[in-house]
Amino acid sequence: MEIWINPACSKCRSAISLLDAEGAEYTVRRYLEDVPSADEIRAVLERLNLEPWDITRTGEADARELGLREWARDAESRERWITALAEHPRLIQRPIITADDGTALVARTEDAVREALSRDKD
Repeated sequence: MEIWINPACSKCRSAISLLDAEGAEYTVRRYLEDVPSADEIRAVLERLNLEPWDITRTGEADARELGLREWARDAESRERWITALAEHPRLIQRPIITADDGTALVARTEDAVREALSRDKD
């Protein structure tokens, strides 16, 4: 399993602590330093079964500068959103855990982290 984190994020630190407490094997990706490509974002979105606007932090300064709240949330705008996430990784919701079963979760709660752990064991 892999977890995309921002070390400054308390939810990311909590997720890592829980993974460690459960003895999980995982890889950390500091996505602000190792920025995911548009293709990687597409792949994670498919695993999450979400759209790019579903994992976008619209309250960030970059989001306000881009005017994301006014962007259409439809199939025609999907690539524009993905490009914005690839160019401005701070906009990506965190932490994201990709489980070995091919799924992924936005793991902002302890329950979501536990769900990822259960998927990883199956």
